[in-house]
Amino acid sequence: MSQQTARGGSAAWALVITSVAGFMAALDNLVVTTALPSIRKDLGGALPDLEWTVSAYTLTFAVLLMFGAALGDRFGRRRLFIAGITVFTAASAAAAMAPGIDSLIAARAVQGAGAAVMMPLTLTLLTAAVPEARRGMAYGIWGAVNGLAVASGPLVGGSLTEHISWQWIFWLNVPLGLILVPLARLRLAESHGTGAPLDLPGTLLASGGLFGIVYGLVRGPVDGWTGAVVLTGLFAGTALLVGFVLYSVRAKNPMLPMRLFRSRAFSGINAASLLMFLGMFGSIFLLSQYMQGVLGYSPTEAGLRMLPWTGMPMLVAPIAGILSDRIGGRPVVATGLFLQALGLGHLAVVATADASYAAQLPALIISGIGMALYFAPASNLVMSSVRPKEQGIASGANNALREVGGALGIAIMASIFASRGGYESGQAFVDGMRPALVTGAAAVALAGVATLFIPARRRPTAPISPPAGPTPEPVLETAS
Repeated sequence: MSQQTARGGSAAWALVITSVAGFMAALDNLVVTTALPSIRKDLGGALPDLEWTVSAYTLTFAVLLMFGAALGDRFGRRRLFIAGITVFTAASAAAAMAPGIDSLIAARAVQGAGAAVMMPLTLTLLTAAVPEARRGMAYGIWGAVNGLAVASGPLVGGSLTEHISWQWIFWLNVPLGLILVPLARLRLAESHGTGAPLDLPGTLLASGGLFGIVYGLVRGPVDGWTGAVVLTGLFAGTALLVGFVLYSVRAKNPMLPMRLFRSRAFSGINAASLLMFLGMFGSIFLLSQYMQGVLGYSPTEAGLRMLPWTGMPMLVAPIAGILSDRIGGRPVVATGLFLQALGLGHLAVVATADASYAAQLPALIISGIGMALYFAPASNLVMSSVRPKEQGIASGANNALREVGGALGIAIMASIFASRGGYESGQAFVDGMRPALVTGAAAVALAGVATLFIPARRRPTAPISPPAGPTPEPVLETAS
């Protein structure tokens, strides 16, 4: 069991603190997208500079997630969680006060580093605080808040930019961070991982590999997929990750033990997470632009019309968590992923340059229910697929794969969009978006297939009355 040393480790407080922290980190993935025109007007910068205000956060977030989780396991999860919130909050203030585009990009990179330490530890701290029998519902609420943050990023960013100023998309984090730091110190219990020393060679290989791949994915749509820098990043990153796998197989105390992937549960849910975020991130990236640029909605109007999708996790995810406690996470996650794929496919079919909202509404509702059914049970499956002392690195690995999936989704779907359509007219945008959404739907459907390879939870058999005669030897059964 994890070592508990702090006072007041309340499950309710842990749920509130970790959910709010996760919301902050997840929100900043896409919150900047709808504010880019205003940022360009105030700070200047070419199109690549504006893209880096989004990509700098994604890059450092994805690259440092596993390292952040490893630091928490080694030096204390609560201690590093507080440090991550502090860095994230300070960088948010720096971004809000940035005098130029270069300083804004630098602040976004530091924000991503703070989030990389904070985000994976939210799940391990929550797991340590909540009794096993109630974790499904806790994960449901945590997943609902995080899912809402990812999906509502464009709405929040657009509304703040439209009604106040773009700086408030960063100022929003500051009071939340200032409240969370003392609450985390007083209300969260400290816990540690295995206590093994930091795996520096593994950290360098994994971080370098993720950096190369994510950098290549981020720059591919801008510089071209055959550009020297893009190809170098992708090939070098892949080579470093292969080296990381080979090293980790032989290392005594690896940062990510490769034996974890022998578990069908761990491998299946991580493959599903990567594919789910690939399809979802790329779809949100295009649909938010479609509603504004083609259908003519303001950022706030577009966000409100996407609420049947983005707001659904708040209603359904807690129920999904309860269902996963009762029937297991696999059927709930698989159902959610197939519904999400169905919703994206429906959106691809009904999208036109003048589509009515009524035509889109069923697809948005189906997608929202599907996303809600995924988030909570997926977290439960990740954390239950490893031993308690390995839950920190399992959370870090899963979050890293989600971020890589998100970057991959935006890169792939933006490339498909650019090859089949463009921004010249509403019809050109729809011509590019439709095949991209079909690709996103296919990726999410493959995620559903990957989930089916996760072993089903075995139910304990009902006791059978022993026959008359000598008492038989007891037979012990284990359940996964």
